[in-house]
Amino acid sequence: MILGRDPYHDTGQAHGLSFSVRPGVRLPPSLRNIYKELQSDLGISPASHGCLIRWAEQGVLLLNTVLTVRAHQPNSHQNQGWEQLTSRVIEVVNQQPAVAFVLWGRSAQQKAGLLDSTRHLVIQSAHPSPLSARNGFFGSRPFSQINQFMTDNGMPEIDWAVE
Repeated sequence: MILGRDPYHDTGQAHGLSFSVRPGVRLPPSLRNIYKELQSDLGISPASHGCLIRWAEQGVLLLNTVLTVRAHQPNSHQNQGWEQLTSRVIEVVNQQPAVAFVLWGRSAQQKAGLLDSTRHLVIQSAHPSPLSARNGFFGSRPFSQINQFMTDNGMPEIDWAVE
């Protein structure tokens, strides 16, 4: 599970998967930084599009702590009830035997108390936003950590290549 804060807020960007945009939509800065870290971590070149459906098809749940946003106003639907729903989703996923949780940013990290870190891999770092990526997102190597965890628990690695 990769947990973010809220959907992209510009017209046509959000489509239900955290950090993902439909093909043809310009890459948001956070996703460009995710691709930079992916290249640094695993040597995978940045994709020409930002649609992360391929990750979801492999079982990666791309979730935000808040599921809607007012156009052009980031975090505008915070504290309006979404956090209760997403906490419940996280609690259900936490009941699984072994899950890799990636908590990017403060909003996501506030959910860490819902997780059993004795069974799961819990990776916490700064959000990939250009405003915070240099404060611990870059160099955090989440993709290789997840794949090592998957291997260690007898599960297939995630193929992080988007194309």
